[in-house]
Amino acid sequence: MNLKTIADIDISNQSYEYNFQTDLTEKLDSLEWDFSQEILNEIILWKVNRYALFDKDTIKLLNKLDHNSIELNKEFTTELLWKLLNTKWVQLAMATTILRFKNPSIYQIIDQRVYRFIYWKEMDRIVWKNDLAIKLYLDYLENLWKVCIKYNISFEESDRVLYALDKKLNKNVKIKY
Repeated sequence: MNLKTIADIDISNQSYEYNFQTDLTEKLDSLEWDFSQEILNEIILWKVNRYALFDKDTIKLLNKLDHNSIELNKEFTTELLWKLLNTKWVQLAMATTILRFKNPSIYQIIDQRVYRFIYWKEMDRIVWKNDLAIKLYLDYLENLWKVCIKYNISFEESDRVLYALDKKLNKNVKIKY
């Protein structure tokens, strides 16, 4: 495999372009209010063109997450991820997408492209609705912070920067689904 990773490049000399559903991305990036079913639907549509119905307790818990917080509360995150993952159609990638739009200072989307770009390997296929998935994500966030510091990348934009760079530099290396 001819996979390039962040360690193989001088990131300061790389340009990238992230243009995925630009209008909806801009709208979701500017959210500063409590989430509702409508907003969650837009996030899911942004990610996979699916509809998921969230129970009121899950939405209530999600709205306890402070949009302005800068510290990861692992216990709260674990509880919230369990609620999200117990919603039909929501797996880890979707749950982390929701968290990322709620607070990008703490959460970023776990994505196969970003994962392989920073870990130099494909993401293991695990059951996406269990403790192992939640641990994988919490470890991923911790490592992503370290990568952002080391390579001088804004954490709030890291999922997009690294996704776009992997797509650009590894366009001939297929993603394993």
